[in-house]
Amino acid sequence: MARKFDDLSEREMLALAIANEEEDGRIFADFAENLSDSYPSSAKMFSEMADEENDHRRQLIDLFVVKFGEHIPLIRRQDIKGYIVRRPIWQFRTLSADAARARAAEMERDAERFYRLAIERTSDAAIRKLLGDLAEAEVKHEQLAAHLEETILTPEVRQGEDERARQRFILHVIQPGLVGLMDGSVSTLAPVFAAAFATHLPWNAFLVGMAASIGAGISMGFAEALADDGKLSGRGAPLVRGLVCGLMTTAGGIGHTLPYLIPNFVTATVLACIVVVIELATISWIQWRFMDTPPLSAAAKVMLGGGLVLAAGILIGNS
Repeated sequence: MARKFDDLSEREMLALAIANEEEDGRIFADFAENLSDSYPSSAKMFSEMADEENDHRRQLIDLFVVKFGEHIPLIRRQDIKGYIVRRPIWQFRTLSADAARARAAEMERDAERFYRLAIERTSDAAIRKLLGDLAEAEVKHEQLAAHLEETILTPEVRQGEDERARQRFILHVIQPGLVGLMDGSVSTLAPVFAAAFATHLPWNAFLVGMAASIGAGISMGFAEALADDGKLSGRGAPLVRGLVCGLMTTAGGIGHTLPYLIPNFVTATVLACIVVVIELATISWIQWRFMDTPPLSAAAKVMLGGGLVLAAGILIGNS
């Protein structure tokens, strides 16, 4: 069972402080390792913060050995009732530099509060002095982190890191999503409108559209995932890319398929055409926003391609 903090002896409290400093140091080191490729300057800052935590741990161990001997009992955060347990870095799917810095500041504040409370639990002068010094050190550590952020993470460096993060987001998410949306929105136009104009039965067009959209989504998802493992190209995990591409392909086809749930053929077709225009405009906007494609050029290309496929579907359906 978890123990109350007030029930800890001086020996156990020092052991807990040692475990805390070791854990925090390893978390900072994990931050540095995780961010080293994408945010090298932020990684350097966290590496220096990990060194500071290790120095605190050594001071605590030296005092513990003097006061209580060589053996340090195993007491951890999770053994104390009400203590906030740190989440390991592998539980985070993604960790941005800003999120890591915010979490580090919170860790420093928690450490300072721990030492302030620990001082009240001991009357030993040497222990009180060290705990007080470490509490002040945590305050200075937070200031150090701010100083390191100012000196290491200059506006130019931060801008460069932000730009690299944006490029990764485009490669990992936007690009496969855009490919899927374009394929789903354009390639399914012909079968949906061909079925609609061939039968004049909205339900038939809806079934064809759903089959085409889901089939295209599965096909594009597998094609994207199997095309590149992302190691050399830097395009990220193939499973993520495949999932994004497959879902966007399906979404692009379902958009102009759903209007054919309306029983009236003319109403459903007019609404489906409006949805097609919205889909193509969305594709053009994404190309302009993330791919730096001139807006008029993006709109012209997408509208031309979509218009040709739509016309082909209508002509085939009426033949």
